[in-house]
Amino acid sequence: MRARVLAAATAAVLVTVGPAVPTPAARAQAAPAARAARAPLPCPKAPAPKVSRPPRPVPPPAVPQDRVVGGEQLDTPGLVAPAGAPAPPAVTATSWLVADLDTGAVLGACGPHEYGTPASTQKLLLAATMMPKLDPKQVVTVSRGDLDIAPGSSAVGLLVGGRYSVETVWLGLLLNSGNEAANVLARLGGGTEGVPGGIRAMNEEARRLGARQTRAVTPSGLDGKGQFTSAYDLALIARACFANPLFRRYTLTERTQIPAQPALKKGGFQIQNENQLIYRYPGALGGKTGFTELARHSYVGAAQRDGRRLVVTLLGAEARPVRGWQQGAQLLDWGFSLPRDASAGRLVAPGELDAAESAPTDSPAPPTVAAPWRGPAATAGRRMAEGDWRVIGPVAGGAATVVGVLVAVLVARRRPRQTGRRRA
Repeated sequence: MRARVLAAATAAVLVTVGPAVPTPAARAQAAPAARAARAPLPCPKAPAPKVSRPPRPVPPPAVPQDRVVGGEQLDTPGLVAPAGAPAPPAVTATSWLVADLDTGAVLGACGPHEYGTPASTQKLLLAATMMPKLDPKQVVTVSRGDLDIAPGSSAVGLLVGGRYSVETVWLGLLLNSGNEAANVLARLGGGTEGVPGGIRAMNEEARRLGARQTRAVTPSGLDGKGQFTSAYDLALIARACFANPLFRRYTLTERTQIPAQPALKKGGFQIQNENQLIYRYPGALGGKTGFTELARHSYVGAAQRDGRRLVVTLLGAEARPVRGWQQGAQLLDWGFSLPRDASAGRLVAPGELDAAESAPTDSPAPPTVAAPWRGPAATAGRRMAEGDWRVIGPVAGGAATVVGVLVAVLVARRRPRQTGRRRA
């Protein structure tokens, strides 16, 4: 009997208190630990030849909120792809990403938020920053400082004192990856600050686009201390570029003429687009190649097929067994093979992160969605777990009363019975 009374009292207390429910704060604290516990999926890797290269620069410390831009699934050094998607092709790139230029859906990636060195794909950030600001018909005179580039690095062949339209300089930048062209455009767009002002504007534009892991040190992508980007950031930057009709026209141009400079007694010459994708991939929209000994091969390419426009970004690739643009083409084929609604994340919109960070703290809270009704016990338990003392007080009092009654019953049952006497 005593056991039954104890069981009944215990059940009453449990029903009154209800099950323990973790608070939102507790869930938020547990989420990073849960993500850390997940082992990253390995990316398919193609064998690459061993090469000598300068020591890789030490990347800046990882910023947790930057690694989840576009979705928590993208916070991985390994592979992320939609559920049920076929395995992507094996490439030599250390990181890559495929996304839809129009919807912003990320179709798949390998280490999307891992730091990498951009090489000449950095010129896309210069284009995204300066192309909307500069008049393509404006004529600019090349200065001696514009030709201050690393010996042996890529150049168009612009001449000190030569006069060229801004459009010609853009074509020299995008077709021939001219580093002196990058200096000209950064200086022109930097105003009174010159090239440093242009680089500052590039970093401001990267932040506006949401490319929080990108830091420009040179306008051309020539290696500089502390210069980094990521495959995800490159996709944001490329998306901004392909939204500009001038960029789309320039990047698809196969060849152009650099005009003669009569005042310098120099003739003109022709340059060709170095991006082989536009010649060899049906539906190619253009892109940008890049290479330095430190960065190895980087690549950005875009194409359209059946009404879809996809972009691919790669960092840290080797040119063997296949070149960077070919690896990009393989990944584009993989992306086009996925359903139109496939997604493993998204590209944030320009200004989206800044708007979220600058939202006033006293703004009205979003409407609370009522929890589904699961009975009085579960509701009370949830409210107690959320710290509602209007429930905690009465429930605690009720529990104490039940325990008190239990104790009284048990004490009463343990007292000896007394025999009564009859009176006449």
